[in-house]
Amino acid sequence: MSDSAFGDLSTSTEGILAVNIGSSSIKFSTHLIVAQTSAGENGKRVTASVFGGSIQGLEPGGTPVIRWSENGVPREEALSETLDAFQAAIGFLKSLFQRALSNLHLRAVVHRVVHGGDTFTSSIQITPAIMQKLKALEPLAPLHQPHNLHGIEAFARIFPEITQIACFDTAFHTSLSALEKTFPLNQVIAKKGIHRYGFHGLSYEYISTRLAERSQAARGRLLMAHLGNGASLCASISGKSFATTMGFSAAGGLMMGTRCGDIDPGVLLHLIQEGFDAQAIENLIYRDSGLRGVSGLSADMRALRADPSATAQFAVALFEHRIIREAGGLIATMGGISAIAFAGGIGENDFQLREKVCNALSFLGIEIDAEKNRGHSKEIIALHRDNSPVEVWLVPTDEGIIAAEHALMLLGK
Repeated sequence: MSDSAFGDLSTSTEGILAVNIGSSSIKFSTHLIVAQTSAGENGKRVTASVFGGSIQGLEPGGTPVIRWSENGVPREEALSETLDAFQAAIGFLKSLFQRALSNLHLRAVVHRVVHGGDTFTSSIQITPAIMQKLKALEPLAPLHQPHNLHGIEAFARIFPEITQIACFDTAFHTSLSALEKTFPLNQVIAKKGIHRYGFHGLSYEYISTRLAERSQAARGRLLMAHLGNGASLCASISGKSFATTMGFSAAGGLMMGTRCGDIDPGVLLHLIQEGFDAQAIENLIYRDSGLRGVSGLSADMRALRADPSATAQFAVALFEHRIIREAGGLIATMGGISAIAFAGGIGENDFQLREKVCNALSFLGIEIDAEKNRGHSKEIIALHRDNSPVEVWLVPTDEGIIAAEHALMLLGK
């Protein structure tokens, strides 16, 4: 397409659209399917995103805005008010595709789905029967799964002729051992699917595979920290998930933006006795805890860093403390550490947190370079000192390309 804003697509090209749908936003990236060029390899691969952006403001009462880039120039457009903001946003996205990528033939839309349960351990084409099974998992991820599935339905209406594929955050952790997965509950109850699943799998797959291409140490005992509004740690050995902080739901493990992380179950029993019902407890552990709940101010780490108040600074300190505490446990479980990687909105941008965590774990041989750590990069960079026995990496994660790779693999079958 000679008039394409996104490069030379003068001939018909196949691609995959990867989407990540939340309660108020859609992140999207488009990946071309091209011939594999590496020596000794056959078949096809997907490229890095050639067209991507986000649609924000889809919450009730919000103002939908789509942001994207053309030829490196940021673009933004507000969408008309509508009763169905999701449908309007996806319709606008389709028209944008038709204008800017008219010669791109979409083979599939691949969706990040947070919870696959025990049933879905690899990517799968979405059918009405599959959707019913995925909806049954909504109580396990109430902040994410309903929005993931609502978005899938909306995309299927707008793109009825295109294959819709689900790619699961839990799939990366199917390598967890029985010791890691099992909760010490009555096993008659536990065997009804109550065990550790693990999340942020697409991010951890990206981190582990891309670092393995650069670092021998990353192929050994690697600790990955995906730190954002949702936060977790994952220990991997030889590229496979070995242990992780999130468990049965996406509310466990580390303290997060609005989620409490691990908490004594006796606290929840006490609250029930005090009159809390299931909805009130869900609101507490998912929406009114974490950085927001502890600070009483915000779930945004940047805002808390800038706020000198004691409550803001205590919330930051507690967030850091919980990371250090859980990191120690995962490293002990692995029997050591050869590399640590930071990703996610906080992990990629908060140099103070990275320095605090690495200094606290310096007794393990982690030596972070303070000057390198203060730099900014959209690429994978090393943050350790040259003689550090343990490597430290910053990895701007890309869940979209991992989802697209899984979709291509499924299409190839």
